[in-house]
Amino acid sequence: MTDATTLPAAAMPPRSARRRILMRRLWRHRSFRVGAGIVAVIVLMAVAAPLLSGGQPNAMSLRNRFAPPSADFIFGADNFGRDIFTRVLYGARISLWIGFASAMLAAAGGALVGMASAWFRKLDGIIMRIMDALLAFPAILLAIGINAALGPQVSSVIIALASAYVPRMARIVRAAALVVRELDYVDAARVSGAGAGRIIFRHILPNVMAPLLVSVTFVFAYAILAEAALSFLGIGPPPPHPSWGNIIAEGRDYSVEAWWIMLFPGLAISLAALGMNLLGDGLRDVLDPRLKIEA
Repeated sequence: MTDATTLPAAAMPPRSARRRILMRRLWRHRSFRVGAGIVAVIVLMAVAAPLLSGGQPNAMSLRNRFAPPSADFIFGADNFGRDIFTRVLYGARISLWIGFASAMLAAAGGALVGMASAWFRKLDGIIMRIMDALLAFPAILLAIGINAALGPQVSSVIIALASAYVPRMARIVRAAALVVRELDYVDAARVSGAGAGRIIFRHILPNVMAPLLVSVTFVFAYAILAEAALSFLGIGPPPPHPSWGNIIAEGRDYSVEAWWIMLFPGLAISLAALGMNLLGDGLRDVLDPRLKIEA
């Protein structure tokens, strides 16, 4: 079936029509629909946390200490009598913000580094060797080192995770930009006298957005998991502000007698990661022209 991606330039439909075609193809993709639905539900519950919970995440009630899941405490209570359901809802705000901000910063940094490396060939070797050196460290170890140096706070976690994933983003963008820079319209722009900045941001960047956008969804999921790992090690967002990671960390000493403290935030992390990965799979299948997959 012929679509907007295979039509010659003269027969290309208007931008609004191409956008509608793209959205239609995305919505027909089952993985994208399921992932978008999961992510939308989690985001809506985080936004509506005050309405859904009716309490404060740090409100303590020692007489309800370790209360099991019941009609009064849907997800049970922790060692201070705090409602786990409320803490999971409010924790979604911090965990999702860390995942989103880390993915956006990593995408911005990776895009700039990758396009600079692809365009300025004399700098390519130097930049890529630096990226290779950073890639030699596992992302979580690099994040632990950066976060330990900056101190345990939300902004430090975001900076640490974004820095850890910039090399991966840079390599993806560089690979796509190396292909785009050899196309005829880029040569035409260069011959017409366009500067490097204009060519990079007007001609190359829009054409590497597809793989970059797909990578953002996966980095979002990785960042949520990494935040939980950092919090478990005691260098995540500082308590008492709840995130899914530090709720699990606070419940590790009571994993036998109060298993619900760790179970429900763990399920929330799993659902968020699953939703973002399904969303990314759908985007990749639709946006990657090399994959002839009809949803």
